[in-house]
Formats: sequence, C-alpha cells, structure tokens
Amino acid sequence: MNNDGAAIETKGVTIELLATVDLGPEIEGMAGRQLRMRKVTIEPGGVFGPVHDHKGRPGTVYILQGTITDHRDGVATDYGPGVGWPEDRHTVHWLENRGPVPAVEISVDIVKQE
Repeated sequence: MNNDGAAIETKGVTIELLATVDLGPEIEGMAGRQLRMRKVTIEPGGVFGPVHDHKGRPGTVYILQGTITDHRDGVATDYGPGVGWPEDRHTVHWLENRGPVPAVEISVDIVKQE
C-alpha cells in the first residue's frame, strides 16, 4: 500500500540476473543462501512494487543511469547515478521512475537459494 492506501503494482520493470555465488561452501552457516547480482531497469513511469521488505534478504543498490525514487516510511527520496541505498531488515519500500529516461540499477543481495 502507498500512503494513499492504494496497492502499488509492478509495471515497466525488467530484471536481468547477472551472477550468483553459492555461499554455503564459502561461509560457514550460509548453507542454502546465495549472493545475487541483478540489473534492474525501470522505464519512465515504471513502478517496482508492491511494497516489500528485506527481512532475511539484505542488499545494496548502485544506480547506473537515470533517477529512482525510493518510497519508505512516508518519505520519497531520489537517487541518481552512483551509490543508491542499503536494503536491510528494517527496509520496507517500493520504487518508481519519475524521470524521462530509463533508470538502471545494479542490485546485489543475499537470498535463499531457489
């Protein structure tokens, strides 16, 4: 739900899996987890929703192109090219591209293996 109580649905988003590393053999206690890197493109007017959290799925984002607006805790924050935002157990958010060009990010996170 956004601040108006309306559901936020994903539209205009393309996700490309770039790489994964099985963390089980690398770090004790990480069996069943992997380090994942994805390229996410949000078209102008696109939305990456719904509102979601990152409990058990910490990560970080780097913006390659455009501007992504991160909505969390009732605050909208714009991120342009460069380091974006951390995604930790306290993160509850959704994203959008309010700009005129596609916004492209590299997202790296730790996830349960599928």
